[in-house]
Amino acid sequence: MNKVLHCILSLLLCSVFCSCKADVKVGAEQTGEYLPLLQGRHVALFSNHTGMVGDKHTLDVLVDNNVNVTAIFSPEHGFRGTAGAGDHVADDVDPKTGVPILSLYNKGSYKPSDEAMQQFDVLVVDIQDVGLRFYTYYISMVRLMDACADAGRQVIILDRPNPNGFYVDGPILDMQYKSGVGWLPIPVVHGMTLGELALMVNGEHWLPEGKQCDVTVIRCRNYTHQTLYRLPVPPSPNLRNMLAIYLYPSTCYFEATPVSLGRGTDLPFLCYGHPDYRLNNSQTGQSGDSAVRPITFTPRSMTSAPKPPCQDRLCYGIDLSHMSEEEAMRRGVDLTFLIDAYHNLNNQPDDTVTGSPVTPFFTPFFEKLIGVGYVRPMIEEGKSAEDIRAMWQDDVEHFKQQRKPYLLYKE
Repeated sequence: MNKVLHCILSLLLCSVFCSCKADVKVGAEQTGEYLPLLQGRHVALFSNHTGMVGDKHTLDVLVDNNVNVTAIFSPEHGFRGTAGAGDHVADDVDPKTGVPILSLYNKGSYKPSDEAMQQFDVLVVDIQDVGLRFYTYYISMVRLMDACADAGRQVIILDRPNPNGFYVDGPILDMQYKSGVGWLPIPVVHGMTLGELALMVNGEHWLPEGKQCDVTVIRCRNYTHQTLYRLPVPPSPNLRNMLAIYLYPSTCYFEATPVSLGRGTDLPFLCYGHPDYRLNNSQTGQSGDSAVRPITFTPRSMTSAPKPPCQDRLCYGIDLSHMSEEEAMRRGVDLTFLIDAYHNLNNQPDDTVTGSPVTPFFTPFFEKLIGVGYVRPMIEEGKSAEDIRAMWQDDVEHFKQQRKPYLLYKE
């Protein structure tokens, strides 16, 4: 009888926490809805390697259907998704179709030139985001919306599910910290698709001078915000699996510290460490469903991480790669790992390898990532992750209400 009950519970949990990717139809699959809107027009495509319809890229779908694609805009990591974080990416030409690729990460402009805007009259957006405020794909989309609003160009968004779309968490960006890793007054985890977010940008007048962009969203089918959509293609070079995507809201902040988060190894965003990190007994066992294990690793320069933190130095730290996906999802935005590393290294005044001070632990980039000014001092004062989380709960509830008019899918 117990085995039967276990099977029934497993099936119920699977229906709640698992989704069949094949059941979800992304916007790009709804060709009957958007191809008629593109006939006889000059079309630009904002996409990268994630813009796939089955085993075919959206660019090829458009070209094969006689759509006149005159330009491609590529985001951070480039059109093929191989460049490192923040790297300069040069303009190029797609070898298969001959369509020019105009990089939005070329020469620091991040926004298309006036000349580029003259090459099309409708922009198609098809790119897989991960639903976090510091992930730059949505920022590139909003900058393109701004340019299209100025030039009177229509934007058609082929929507895709948000793999972190099942919850909202983290502080709302204080706009004094607006940057290339935080562009809108939204929480760290906003729980919206790009189509929903674009509608909110218009509705909340978030474009400069309150401009409006002509936006049409081609919705996903068979998707709700409780659908746990597993990405068929890694969205960027260092987010290689779903566990990394679920842990990203908790581990990205190491980018603003001397600590390595595994760039230049096989475990980016799935471990953290430093040459002076010291393990203790409480960090070497199981914690609930979280497998927290000690690890040593040496970051090396590679294509996806040309100059990783702690390059060529042996690091000691924590391995999170054995954590279950369910545990990572449950944690949400969890500053426990960051706080652990801060207190661990703060007790080591000198770097034993170089002799230079480990502190200050935080760089100014930290506020750009977390989006507010109160988190750093609370960590330095010894506050717990739970204490800090309590500070942004009102933000979360406010945003949930604010976003309601723009949701296209059931919560």
